[in-house]
Amino acid sequence: MLGVRRREFIKLLGGAAAAWPFAARAQQTALPVVGILFGSSAAANASLLAGFREDLRDAGYIEGQNVVIEAQWAEGHYDRLPVLAAELVHRPAAIIVASSLPSVFAAKAATSTIPIVFISSGDPVQLGIVASLNRPGGNITGVNFLAVEVASKRLELLIEVVPTVTVIGLLTNPNNPRTGVEIGQLQAAARTVGKQILVVEAGSERDFDVAFETLVQERASAVLIPADPLFFLWREQLVALAARHALPAMYDVREFTAAGGLLSYGLSLTDTYRLIAGQVARILKGAKPADLPILQPTKLELVVNLRTAKTLGVTIPESFLLRADEVIE
Repeated sequence: MLGVRRREFIKLLGGAAAAWPFAARAQQTALPVVGILFGSSAAANASLLAGFREDLRDAGYIEGQNVVIEAQWAEGHYDRLPVLAAELVHRPAAIIVASSLPSVFAAKAATSTIPIVFISSGDPVQLGIVASLNRPGGNITGVNFLAVEVASKRLELLIEVVPTVTVIGLLTNPNNPRTGVEIGQLQAAARTVGKQILVVEAGSERDFDVAFETLVQERASAVLIPADPLFFLWREQLVALAARHALPAMYDVREFTAAGGLLSYGLSLTDTYRLIAGQVARILKGAKPADLPILQPTKLELVVNLRTAKTLGVTIPESFLLRADEVIE
C-alpha cells in the first residue's frame, strides 16, 4: 500500500513538473504584445528597435516582464505586409506599431479594433488614415514624419550646394502610397526655379542599377532619395551607386549620410521612435488612440558629409556648413 502511494506521489510530482513550462508560457503569453510592422529588415533597423525598447523601458514597460515586443519584417517586399499584419492580429497583439506608410495601410486593413500607432511619411489626413490630427478617431494614432512636407526644402538645399544643376533625378518606389504626391510637389517646386525633375522608379533593389544608369544617360547631375523603407534597407547600396556615378545626393535621414551619403535633411528617426514609444505606453496604460493627437515633430536636422563632398569635388559653402546640425569629416 505504501509502495502504491509512493508511486502515485512520484507520478503526481512528475506531472506537476511537466506542467511548469506550460504555466510559464501561459503567463508570458498573458503579457500584452506590442507588434511592430517593419517594411525593411532587422539588420537595417537594429538600433531603432533597441532605442524603442529602451524608451518603453523608461516609460515602465520592460520586455519579458510586463510587455512582449514582436517585430515582423517585410524585407522591402511590401506585398508581404498584409500577411504579417494578419499574423499580429491573430497573435493577438495588444497594439500594432506601423513603421511606414505601406505598413500603416496593411495594419489598417487588418484590424479596426486593435490600436495602431503609426509613422506616416505623408499627411495622414490627406491620405485618409485619420479623420483629423487633433482627434484621429477610430483605433489609430501616431506621428507624422513630415517627409513629403519637407521635400521641397530638400530640393532647395541640394540646389544650394550644386547651383549649376539643371536636371535633378528623383528615385521613387511605385509601391509606396505617397509617391505620387511627392512627385507632383517636387516637380512644381523645381519649375519655379528653372530646374527639371527626372523621375526614375525602383520597386526593388534589383532596379537600382538601371535607375542610376538612366539618370546618367538623361544627364541628371544630382539625385534626391526620398523616405522609403526599401531605400532605407538598401541605403549603403544607394550611397555606393551615387558615389560610383559621381552624383551629389540628398537623403531624408541621417543614417544615409552616416553611411557615406552627401546630404540629409529631415526628422531624427531616433526622436520619432521615442515619440512612438510614448504613444504606445499611453495606450498600454488605458488611453484610447482616438483621443491621442497625431504628433508632429518640428525639429529638423541637416547633416553634411564633408568627406563625401571632397570625393565628389563639391564645395560646400561655409554659410551652409554653419547651418548644419552635424558635419561628418
